[in-house]
Parts: sequence; C-alpha cells; structure tokens
Amino acid sequence: MTTTHRLYYGDTLIEYSLTFARRKTLAISIKPDSSVLVKAPLGTAHSDIEAVVRKRANWILRHQRTFASYPPKASPRQYVSGETHRYLGRQYRLKVIEAEKEWVKLSRGYIHVWTANKDDTDRVKQLLDSWYKQQAVRIFQERLDACYPRVERLGIPCPPLGIRSMKSRWGTCSPNGKITLNLKLIQTPVECIDYVVWHELCHLREHNHGPGYYQLLGQVCPDWKERKAQLNGCEVV
Repeated sequence: MTTTHRLYYGDTLIEYSLTFARRKTLAISIKPDSSVLVKAPLGTAHSDIEAVVRKRANWILRHQRTFASYPPKASPRQYVSGETHRYLGRQYRLKVIEAEKEWVKLSRGYIHVWTANKDDTDRVKQLLDSWYKQQAVRIFQERLDACYPRVERLGIPCPPLGIRSMKSRWGTCSPNGKITLNLKLIQTPVECIDYVVWHELCHLREHNHGPGYYQLLGQVCPDWKERKAQLNGCEVV
C-alpha cells in the first residue's frame, strides 16, 4: 500500500509517496514529473523516515527544480526544428538547416543538423543517431578511463568497451570481461554514466548482487545510491 505524506522544509512543502517493502535500506527517488517516492524497510518508524527525507531535502528540491526546467517531451519525435533532445543530462533545441554538406554540431544550447532536405525527417534522425553514437564512443571511453583507477588496485583488469541500444538495462558485463553500455546513457549526466561504469566494473570481481558486491560498490562509489536514484529519474527517449 502506498500512502502520501507531507513535511515542510523551511517554507517549502515536500510531498512524498511512501511504500514499505522487504528491503534493508531506505531509498528516495525523484520522478520526471517531480513526484517523490520513498521505499522503506518493513517496520521502519515514520519519524525515522521523515528524518531521512528532511536530511535529503536539499537533494530532493534540487532535482525537482531540474525536472521543472525541462520543457514538455515531444512524443513521438518529429525531428524538426524546435524539438528538444537531451545530451549529458541537459536539454538542447534541435535546429535543422538545409545545406549541401551533411553534419551535426552542438553549439550554444542547440544541436544543429545540416542536411540536403530538412523535410526528410528520417534522414535527420539518421544523422542525429549517428552523432549520438559518435559522442558515446568518445565519452564512454573517457569515463571508463577516468573510473578505472578506483578498481585497478583490486586487480580488476581494464575491460574492452562496447556500446549498443538496450531496452531494459543500462549496462552489461559478459563472462569474458567485456562491458557494454546502453547508447541512451549519453543522454544522462556524467555522474550517472560513471555510476553505471563502476557498477559493471565491480561485476568483474563480484558476479552477482550479493552482499560482497554492494560492499565493493560502496567502496568504489560511496554515493552510488544517490547516483542510481538520479539515473532512475532520468527520462530518455
């Protein structure tokens, strides 16, 4: 059963939905509509839950402001000028320009797409998808290089990196030690990308989600719960 609760943080009212579950820790997540969901272990006192929500109030309000700044999602995508697309956690306006040479460039809050026929939205989509893939290849490798030193001392080898679109997973780790990241991660903030990289790197040492895995993840990425909640709140298309 889900119940609704409210508390004031200064002059600001925070409303959150509360559910109890068979879990060991309390988790707070912010949805794209700015709603707050709290999942607490069975039997947790409401006073303890409220204390945690109050302690995390700044984090909650900051993410609500971020989501509030996002313009309404265009669905389905039309791939026309004025549409918004995310890149590394920020919203950018799409600007389609007719030109003989086809290319894509990010500049001053816009993703510019030059193409021979701006009314050919299928081609605009192809160019934009290709640009996202190029950025993902570069950024994901940079983040792997930046994240790896935290696990190198544990004897974990630096893995090869793959990229592909996945419907239900942000990343995977194969038995032969290869990490594959979801292409859509390129739409999320860098701290979310890093969380997924560390998540998969830890699986090279601990192959399941047992206590040993979470102990290792906590050593490598102490704020992994906050990063996971942020990632779960990201709206990607």
